[in-house]
Amino acid sequence: NEDWCLRIIMIANLGLLLSLCTTLYTESKEITGAKKSGLRIAAFAFSILLIFMINPGEHQADYIRFFLFSLSFHLMVAFAAFTSRDHIQGFWQFNKTLFLRFLTSVLYSVVLFLGLAAAISSMNFLFNFKFEWDTFAILWSCIVGMFSTIFFLAGVPADTKALDTDFSYPKGLKVFTQYVLIPLATVYVAILLAYEIKILVQWQLPKGLVSNLILGYAVFGVLSLLLVYPIREQAENKWLKTYARSFYFLLIPLLGLLFTAAGTRLFRYGITEMRYFLILLAFWLLFITIYFLVSKKQNIKLIPISLSILTLLSIYGPQSAFQVSMYSQRRVLVEVFKKNNAFRDDKFTAIDSTKISKRDGSKAVATLDYLISKHDLTSLQPYFNQDLSKVADSLSKNIRTLNNGSRSDVYLSDYELRERKLTWAKKRLGLNAFDGYWNDGEEPVITKYESIIYRTESDDTYTINGYDYMIDMAAVNSADTANTKLDGMAIEKTSLGYDKFTLKINNQIFTFNVKPSIDSLNNKKLNKGYPPILKGEPNNYLIPANKLFFTQENNMFKVTLRIKRVTIGGFNDKGVNFLNGYYLIKKK
Repeated sequence: NEDWCLRIIMIANLGLLLSLCTTLYTESKEITGAKKSGLRIAAFAFSILLIFMINPGEHQADYIRFFLFSLSFHLMVAFAAFTSRDHIQGFWQFNKTLFLRFLTSVLYSVVLFLGLAAAISSMNFLFNFKFEWDTFAILWSCIVGMFSTIFFLAGVPADTKALDTDFSYPKGLKVFTQYVLIPLATVYVAILLAYEIKILVQWQLPKGLVSNLILGYAVFGVLSLLLVYPIREQAENKWLKTYARSFYFLLIPLLGLLFTAAGTRLFRYGITEMRYFLILLAFWLLFITIYFLVSKKQNIKLIPISLSILTLLSIYGPQSAFQVSMYSQRRVLVEVFKKNNAFRDDKFTAIDSTKISKRDGSKAVATLDYLISKHDLTSLQPYFNQDLSKVADSLSKNIRTLNNGSRSDVYLSDYELRERKLTWAKKRLGLNAFDGYWNDGEEPVITKYESIIYRTESDDTYTINGYDYMIDMAAVNSADTANTKLDGMAIEKTSLGYDKFTLKINNQIFTFNVKPSIDSLNNKKLNKGYPPILKGEPNNYLIPANKLFFTQENNMFKVTLRIKRVTIGGFNDKGVNFLNGYYLIKKK
């Protein structure tokens, strides 16, 4: 249900943008009747189609696809009403209005939220109301999702043709551009040129972070030039034309630095989606730079149009970021297996874990993790004789076999499913001894600690005999407080991180300090005495219930905290990262 809710929210966003583009286009072309209705229906049908194409619950890459669709459709809004030749002045005035309207809607939304949030907080303080953090989250969602959107749309110009004769220019915009954006761009270029001179003198490869700085300079520079476009020909602003040409000339050596920085990582580690977009932006900036240096007309509509088209092309197809990165990372994986004599007849074979280096082993696991997370296990099908779709289907079954032979049907999250697929691939390829991930653009990192799971009971059974009530403590991941009522009892549950928990029944407080018991679980000798609870899944132990069983009582209640599951460690962290259980209450 959460996956579907997320997908519906995503498609509502894209549908709003696409329908706005359609309306702007049809009104600018004065399209009416059946043709106008047909275009609107087509936009609606495409939006509905997207809900079946984008499923981030199954494919993490769909989060990026959604962002790319949203970016492309936002850019379409900029030129949808100006698809014919010329109308440059109207195009600029339209987008200036949208830009200022957006800033105004942000200001109004923030002020409205802060005012209402302060009012709600004062009600908590003055009248002892119990508005929790979710109230503020709902308030923010309503203001941003509804008020801000409606307020923004109310300011979209209705008569786009009249904008061609509008030559007004806000003085505040000129001041903002002249004294904020252009100085920022100048600071950026000074730093970057000095760094380029440094690496030329020292003859060393540029750092990966320099790519972000160059893109920042390009964004500030292009935005500043767009904002002052209508006044560049005025006598008092002739310096703006000189600044524009110098900006594009200075961008050329920086683009060379950008290509060098990106290419270094690309040839060493292969292409990922982020590196693909970096290279794509570099080529786009090179194209824009050459165009504005050579062209006399300098049609600024080319900026959003070309970027929107490139964005759409990068979403699906063999040229897309996802297909190119998948092919590249598969090639990286093949090279590791070839290097370690584990690639025969175009298929992977198990690597001898005693001979492969830690660097290669970690690199192989990191690449496997990337491919499975972004493109699913089936992306590796060319290198396996087994039908990986059947393997994936088998791994997705949420039926677990317990150590005593019984079967338990439990919920299997998307993360758990990806971990199962990765575990299967590592075991099949002889890489169980390695666990690494990519720090993008850097060396693979080997994790020092694997997560260990301790369970006192299976996920679908509870031991409650001898008590009157059972209350779920819920999955704990941060300090939090929850209130409820039960048979006239006011109950307040509080968690202070993973160490201490309190249960307040009316005015009676019961405190449980679980830290010493959990710390004692980090005993390797002790772990060896516990059987793994799940066959085929190491580091998942079934321990005696009394190890995580805590009782407090007074003359009115007896309260027991039973912890069902604790997860310790993972990604260089030896601390607790998950804990859940339940409270048992007995009235005396």
